[in-house]
Amino acid sequence: MNAQPLKLLVVEDDVATSRFLADNLSADGFDVATAGAAGEGIRAIEVRAPSLVLLDLALEDGSGLQLLDRVRSSDGLSSRIDPALPVVVLTGRTGEADRVRGFARGADDYVLKPFSYAELLARVRAVLRRASVRSQRGALRVGDLTLDPVTRAVRLNGKPIELSAKEFALLHQLAEDPERVYTKRELLRDVWGFVAMGNTRTLDAHACRVRKKLGIEGGRPWVLNVRGVGYRLTESR
Repeated sequence: MNAQPLKLLVVEDDVATSRFLADNLSADGFDVATAGAAGEGIRAIEVRAPSLVLLDLALEDGSGLQLLDRVRSSDGLSSRIDPALPVVVLTGRTGEADRVRGFARGADDYVLKPFSYAELLARVRAVLRRASVRSQRGALRVGDLTLDPVTRAVRLNGKPIELSAKEFALLHQLAEDPERVYTKRELLRDVWGFVAMGNTRTLDAHACRVRKKLGIEGGRPWVLNVRGVGYRLTESR
């Protein structure tokens, strides 16, 4: 029996772009639905439970970032929205500040218009692969710290720790190999999708917030800054 095609949702208010994406993604084997506004997009997510959302930022009834915030803040129960739902932002906003803001709010990837369809398709498939790998992994444990990649729950000594989507993604990356030093370039590439480091301070700001939320373990902070290189977790005890 053939597997059911993965469901994609395109939230785009430009009719021509929406139709182009729906036609081509359908031809490439996806089950595609479209929405032209943020409110309509939220309802489609609740009803269709897509595997990934392609999200324009400039929508008639508000910013796509508001839809992204709604997804990432969901508890996954009462709203029927999975907070870990992969979201690829598709926008004409080319500034670094807009890109950083999108990743900070929890976007999994950021594609600029005008776009190459072949590149967009490759990015969609890459995000879906990463999401599939995350869902197949069990909870990670580093000493008294546990992370569940499916529910995005974090506990330290049994106490829940509230993290934003990107704070969780950063901590999860470090916890996968806690004794390894991850370079800033690696983390910006894998967590935020940056091709080049530039002058952004978003990694340092997120690491600082995670460090404060986790506190001190055995006299040392959980998240260690290795000067001039990157970050790692403190040794498990």
